Amino acid sequence: MARRVGHHACIMVTTIKLDLTGLKCPLPALKTRKALKALRPGERLEVHCTDPLAVIDIPNLLNEMGDSLESTERAGDRIVFVIEKAQPAAV
Repeated sequence: MARRVGHHACIMVTTIKLDLTGLKCPLPALKTRKALKALRPGERLEVHCTDPLAVIDIPNLLNEMGDSLESTERAGDRIVFVIEKAQPAAV
């Protein structure tokens, strides 16, 4: 069986951290939307928040905007979302 050896490219991915701890609904979703609009496609946004409603609001926002939720983690009262900015829709 032949083994295929490929070349690997090193790609730098920019991740911006957004600390929204202590903010209540609707501020985490509104500030996340604003931050995502400033990102380029492929860049990532790491959102830290403590509002329990964010687990509903942030995924709904991403569904509306077309961006990708890469992961959601909980640690105590803190919720961390990692979001990747989507490529613009083809016209």
